[in-house]
Amino acid sequence: MLADSPADLDKQRGLQRMKLVALSLLLASAALYVATTIIGAEGWVGYVQSFAEAAMVGALADWFAVTALFRHPLGIPIPHTAIIPRRKDQIGRSLGDFVEGNFLTQEVLSQRLAQAGVGRRLGHWLSQPANARRASEGLGDALAGTLEVLDDKEVQDGLERIVRHRVDATPVAPLVGKAIDLSIEGGHHQRLLDAVLIGLHGFLDDNRHTFRQRLDHESPWWVPEPIDDRIFDKIYAAVGRFLSEVGGHPEHEVRQSIEVRVRAFAERLKDDPELLAKGEDLKRELLEHPEVRRWLETLWLGMKRGITEAATDPDSELRDRMTTSLQRIGERLADEPELQRKVDSWVERTVAYVIDHYRSEVSDLIANTVEQWDGDATARKMELQVGRDLQFIRINGTLVGGLAGLVIHAASELL
Repeated sequence: MLADSPADLDKQRGLQRMKLVALSLLLASAALYVATTIIGAEGWVGYVQSFAEAAMVGALADWFAVTALFRHPLGIPIPHTAIIPRRKDQIGRSLGDFVEGNFLTQEVLSQRLAQAGVGRRLGHWLSQPANARRASEGLGDALAGTLEVLDDKEVQDGLERIVRHRVDATPVAPLVGKAIDLSIEGGHHQRLLDAVLIGLHGFLDDNRHTFRQRLDHESPWWVPEPIDDRIFDKIYAAVGRFLSEVGGHPEHEVRQSIEVRVRAFAERLKDDPELLAKGEDLKRELLEHPEVRRWLETLWLGMKRGITEAATDPDSELRDRMTTSLQRIGERLADEPELQRKVDSWVERTVAYVIDHYRSEVSDLIANTVEQWDGDATARKMELQVGRDLQFIRINGTLVGGLAGLVIHAASELL
């Protein structure tokens, strides 16, 4: 059902006024004809009678023609009347074909786009901060909407396959070896060794009593306890001094020895078959670990939640960056003719592609939409759009018909 809009109500009132004017002229012609007939068609009255008679004929003929477009005149199913309700589907198809053939063409739209200067206008619009914020808001809503309609299970499975494939395709041992090389080059291994030495100091202090008890357990029964104390104190102090010495001298031979061994181990990681195999085994065990699998399964949901919140939050960093980027793009577009031409060319190619592949869809949309309309409602709707102008046909028919009758009567009198 086609609902009436406020504009339709105004058109309806205008249509009724024009119908009343056309009907008034017909009734006036009929009254004039009756009056002249009663008086008698002698002299100048004959001219008036001929005018009135022909005007009635013209008015009735044009009333019939106009009415026949939208309904059966007087409700009588005369052939070839109510043309619009009966041929609504054909009219819709013809309208769709007309739009497709005369408007949705590359020539028409390319000419219009060339005149529009899309790139320049877009640049000036985006260069305004308020417009850039509006555009970023639209992009944020579009991004959030896109994420909402995606199938989480499908995306999650696809993301997991990508992560697992990339991890599977990357040998872990050479990667660790390269990481060790970078750590040594940056001196990070020395800081790690310092942390280990400090940890060992703490470990010795925390477990001094335990180590002393262990010495008691291992020492022969016949060794006096004071001797055990002295031995333990000497060993404990020596170990502590050694750790302090290594920790306090960056060039200590122990440090150098550790670095040499670490470098050698990094080289082995890169090409030693045994270490390569062990690295791959460890990687597979890690990927199959329940906690890792759960992390992979929830990776997408966490990403989606974070992106959606950032895209819809006007104060988020993502929205700020989007606004700034769009404004900068707008400033460049406004100032760089070459970039404007690129944007115009891209828009033109996009429109051309859409026209080539989907213009028949527009024609079908028009035709199918009209097919779904009710025939009488369609006729009424179309009458609202053009009916007021068509009433001028009735008015002109009345006047032209009357003048034609006057000319014919005059010619008859002359002959």
